[in-house]
Amino acid sequence: QVQLVESGGGLVQAGGSLRLSCAASGRTFRSYAMGWFRQAPGKEREFVAAMSWSGGNTRYADSVKGRFTISRDNFKNTVYLQMNSLKSEDTAVYYCAAKGSIWPTMAPTRTSEYDYWGQGTQVTVSS
Repeated sequence: QVQLVESGGGLVQAGGSLRLSCAASGRTFRSYAMGWFRQAPGKEREFVAAMSWSGGNTRYADSVKGRFTISRDNFKNTVYLQMNSLKSEDTAVYYCAAKGSIWPTMAPTRTSEYDYWGQGTQVTVSS
């Protein structure tokens, strides 16, 4: 069982930056692939970024490439999402997710592939 707690959301002006954190419980964090997803009002949850548990493979949605960076610190059991050059369309609730029992180089992009989810943190970008 893994519990995930996101933090770092808030209100920011367009062009600004935020860093989201996701703290995970459990000693096996280092063997989980981690992902970030977001859901805007009236829309489906969508993929943002993912990182394999080896750390060697990262994947991004086209809409955030070059602006967002996913990283992880296995000693702190934490995954991060650095968000730069934020746009109003980035406004959403952001969720982190964990996937266990996975090859070390895999970084899933579909919500159905993840086993555990956090409660989400709101990011609002004002234009």
